[in-house]
Amino acid sequence: MSEDADAVRHWWRTSIIDMAPGQIVFRGEPIEDLIGNVSFAQMIWHMVRGGVPSKEEAALFEAALVAGVDHGPQAPSIAAARMAATCGVGLNNAMATAVNMLGDVHGGAGEQCAELYFGISARMDDGEPLSGAVKAGLNDWRATYGKIVSGFGHRFHKPVDPRAPRLMQLVRDASESGTVSGRYADIGEAVQNELAEQRGGRAIAMNIDGATAVIFCELGFPAPLSRGLFCLSRSVGILSHAWEQMQQGGRNKGPMPPKYLPLYQTTGME
Repeated sequence: MSEDADAVRHWWRTSIIDMAPGQIVFRGEPIEDLIGNVSFAQMIWHMVRGGVPSKEEAALFEAALVAGVDHGPQAPSIAAARMAATCGVGLNNAMATAVNMLGDVHGGAGEQCAELYFGISARMDDGEPLSGAVKAGLNDWRATYGKIVSGFGHRFHKPVDPRAPRLMQLVRDASESGTVSGRYADIGEAVQNELAEQRGGRAIAMNIDGATAVIFCELGFPAPLSRGLFCLSRSVGILSHAWEQMQQGGRNKGPMPPKYLPLYQTTGME
């Protein structure tokens, strides 16, 4: 092989796929052996981190993915998908428009919450008790991200996000069966209780980001993947809304009906 050809082959290096004419192998597993034998959730796991999870691990993982699929057109990403669909773009364009809005504030909370959980867990590994680790971990986390703790509180669901208790029960069940340790379930609930105490005893919801972060941490996914996995999950709702809007029709629909206009102001715009 020439030096130039060798340089081209080494331009990209991957352990994910070995593809050649007549051959597709994902992390050492031929595609024909995976098709029909693994679930989509197991395939996501296999592609992202290697290995095929057990059925019990995959079931817990899939539960987190199912829980985050949609939250309605009031969610900015869903609204964006529907607006894009009225502009004459294709489904892929509408989906890309929406996914590109999943940033630090809308979509990134799971990653930030996982960082909080992992930080608390590290303190526990150093010998701190859970309560002290939670207090110190929250202080450290807030020094970086501010007073609003990602994964807790919800503008609609107060004091309970209906998704979180079900997910946490599944984690507890998985812990009892030995599928996961349960450590991050303990941490998540301890954070929720500490935040309620700091609010003078007023309950605060663990939201979808807080609950799925528990699951992703329990299953050993690094914090940044919490965001990527949420994007995969929410893409299902994004696709559904974009497609529904295409069936309903409409042209150039903005964020509010035409008879309502934004407030015009001449001050405070510096």
